[in-house]
This record gives sequence, structure tokens and C-alpha cells, in this order.
Amino acid sequence: MATIITEPSYTFNEFLLIPGYSSAECRSANVSLKTPLVKFRKGEEPSITMNIPMVSAIMQAVSDDKLAVALATEGGVAFIFGSQSIENEAAMVRRAKAYKAGFVKSDSNLSPDNTLADVIDVTNRTGHSTIAITDNGTAEGKLVGIVTSRDYRVSRMSPDLKVREFMTPLEKMVTAPESTTLKEANDIIWDNKLNSLPLIDDEGKLCYMVFRKDYDTHKRNPNELLDEHKRYVVGAGINIRDYKDRIPALIEAGADVLCLDSSDGFTEWQRQVILWIRENYGESVKIGAGNVVDAEGFRFLAEAGADFIKVGIGGGSICITRETKGIGRGQATSVIEVCRARNEYFEETGIYIPICSDGGIVYDHHITLALAMGADFVMLGRYFARFDESPSNKVNINGTYYKEYWGEGSARARNWQRYDMGGAEGKMAFVEGVDSYVPYAGSLKNNVAVTLSKVRSTMCSCGALTIPELQQKAKLTLVSATSIVEGGAHDVIQKDTTPSVK
Repeated sequence: MATIITEPSYTFNEFLLIPGYSSAECRSANVSLKTPLVKFRKGEEPSITMNIPMVSAIMQAVSDDKLAVALATEGGVAFIFGSQSIENEAAMVRRAKAYKAGFVKSDSNLSPDNTLADVIDVTNRTGHSTIAITDNGTAEGKLVGIVTSRDYRVSRMSPDLKVREFMTPLEKMVTAPESTTLKEANDIIWDNKLNSLPLIDDEGKLCYMVFRKDYDTHKRNPNELLDEHKRYVVGAGINIRDYKDRIPALIEAGADVLCLDSSDGFTEWQRQVILWIRENYGESVKIGAGNVVDAEGFRFLAEAGADFIKVGIGGGSICITRETKGIGRGQATSVIEVCRARNEYFEETGIYIPICSDGGIVYDHHITLALAMGADFVMLGRYFARFDESPSNKVNINGTYYKEYWGEGSARARNWQRYDMGGAEGKMAFVEGVDSYVPYAGSLKNNVAVTLSKVRSTMCSCGALTIPELQQKAKLTLVSATSIVEGGAHDVIQKDTTPSVK
């Protein structure tokens, strides 16, 4: 007979945190949101620690290279979607890694024979005001000059004027050799009051550009998540079908961490992927796995060698897996059970495997609830899909702006590999996601700042200054349906009905 669990499974909305004692130190400015992304042994440090507990979902409508840069700037990690060609995904990873390398490959280049009209066109297309002038007009050509906005006046110069007539020639420029370190380059920039510094090789060919603005950006974004080479940390999604070809390409492109993109992680197919990685790369390649919803699923992936484990089936706003297949579990119950199993595993083995709560986040405070229940970070799709940096289109419907948002199991995404059970039959015959809109919300930076201010404030109310301390001190209570209604505005006529959350 089937195993029947009569206790209901719960969602985040059915829990509240009970405030604890807050000392004088419990101020938002003192809260640290650092959290491990990958597993580590007791007494050691994880190889990747995030500065905020947020990663973006492996979705076409959410995670491309632009969002990867924006999220890493704030201290989190984006997992670039894998439901595209290997070449395209690797290119996205490569662009994100190159964006803030300190040493940037110039992507705005012209030759001396180009015209002012070409300069204006490049500036309008790229938004870049600094254009490297090389002998052949490419990023690898021999540097002969540079053009910035100070070199020309559109109102006083003919559009047909050749670049050679108004560019700053090489002999009047400050350059540095290819071997220059980032610190040395920044010192040269400051000492010479430059906006940019070209690095050239022994043959005079342009290798990289170092920009003053990158240094300024770092100072304005102290939480940005960088690798040992000062490049943004970037994740990438993989599947159980073409991983033997996709993984090498993503690693070569610079991906810091990979994640299996699947609706059900409790499968032999995921174990085989992890084993293949360990056989070919050892522990150097970091791989997340999932999704699971109970202790048994966690133990399976932990013993297979996963570096972090995702929890949640059917709780996403665009996911209809529960409706279609009748499988899943309430997200809060899933997180609580899996995190309890994670703690037991840690006691047994001395290996701590971070837990990612994936799905079921509707309000900002649900993030804090997930952390209090034991999750180390949350994966968000709808949340990030609303922002300027997501790859979907912004549309105007009856005077209100929205962003398009579709599930990976929808007909639009056609990402059947996410729901693939590994058999020879391959593709599925039905969808497990929908195509939808979400209200446009502006920039990622501004919205993440508001969300995390709420998380920090709630942690202070619980007397916790770190995520591990929150998990130790938190007291959670189940609430009734009436309590949920009572928790919002009620028995009044609101002047402003704009949602204050999400």
C-alpha cells in the first residue's frame, strides 16, 4: 500500500516569525547576509560565498548575461538559462565574465578611415563614449589612437570628417604594457587623471582597456561578487542530455558554478551527471542538483556528490506541475524537512551542503521565512523577471507596463529537457508551465535593496545578525486562514492600492 502522510504540507504564507529579544546591536547596518553557495567541510570555508542569499532561476525569461552582471553586482549569482544552444549559453557566460574583468576587451572600435558619423553611430548603439582606434578597426588591431566625447563637437564638425583628423593619436596617449596588473593600471589612471587606460602588447596591438568607472563602480557596490581575477561570479544551467558537451564549453567560457535544471532531482540521471563531473573534473567543478522535497531525495543527491541542493516542486508562479501531474509538496514543509536532513548529514559526515529554496516566494518576507527554516539562499524567477535587466520584452497593456514571463515547461520555452526522465523517448507530450505577464518593476538594484532591507529588519526583530544566527534563534508559528487575512490591511478603504510588497 502507498505511504500516506496525513499531516498537511504548508506554504510560507501559513507561517509567521515570532519576534525575539533585540539587543542594541540589532540594527540593519550590522546584519550580514553572507551565505555559502557550495558545500564545505566543517572547519573550512566554502569556495564560493555569496554576499546576499539570492540567485536567479534558470529560465529564458529571467537569466541572461545582463541579469548575471546586475545580480553579481549586488552580491548574488545568476544561473544563465540552458535551454538554448551550447554555443549561445557559453557566449552569455563569456560576456558576463568579461564585463567586469578589470581588463575589458574593447567592443567599441573604429579605424582612422571611419568618419564622425560612424563615431556617433557606435556611441548611440553601445552607449560607450570611449572608442579605440586601431589600424583595422577591430579589438585586436594595432592601436593608433582613441576618440572620446572631448575630441569632437557634433555641431561644429562635418559628419564626413575622418576619424584621423580629430582622434587623440597614440603618441599623445598614456598606455601600459599587457603585463600591467590591475592595481598598477588603476594607479596609472589616477596619477594621470585618465578615464581609461589601453593595454598593448609588444607589437602595439590592443589587448585590453581598463576604465576608471570600473574602479568607481566597485567602490559604489561593496557587495559585488567577484572571483579571484576580479571578474563577476556567474552560474549556468545544464541538463541530463547533452551535459558531456555542454559542461566543457561552459567551464571553458568561465562559469563558476553549474546547476542541473530539472523539475525532479531524485533520479538516476542526475546522479550519473554528478558522477561524470567528479570523474572528469574532481571537485573543481561545482554542481547544484535538484529539485527534491523530502529527506530521502536530499540524501540521494548528497551522497551522489551535489555541491548544493534545490528544494521545491510545483511552487513557482508559472509552474503547473502539481495540476498536471499531481506531484509536489508545500514549499515550507519541504524546506523544513530537507534542512533537517541536511543538518543530520552534517553531523554524520562533517560536510555542510547548502540548501536552495526554489519556488513559493510571493512576498519579500517569504525569503526571511525560508532562511529561518534552514535554507541558505533562495532561487527566484518571477521576482527577477520584472526588472529592466531580465531578457524578456516590456509591453504596455492598457497604459500599464508589464514584462513577459513564461515557464521553462511552457510551450513557448519548449525546454522539454527540464522535465525529461532520461528515457529513450525523450520529449514530453504535455506542458508543465504557462506563458504570462508580470508587473514591470524597474531596476534590479533598487528593488533588491528594498527587499533586503526588509530581510535585515526582520532578522533584527528576531535578534539575529547573521543567517546562521537566524536559523538558531528563529521561532515560527503556524497561522490560521483568518490570521492571514488579519495580517493585511482590513476594515478600511485604502487610498493607495499599490502593492507594498513583491
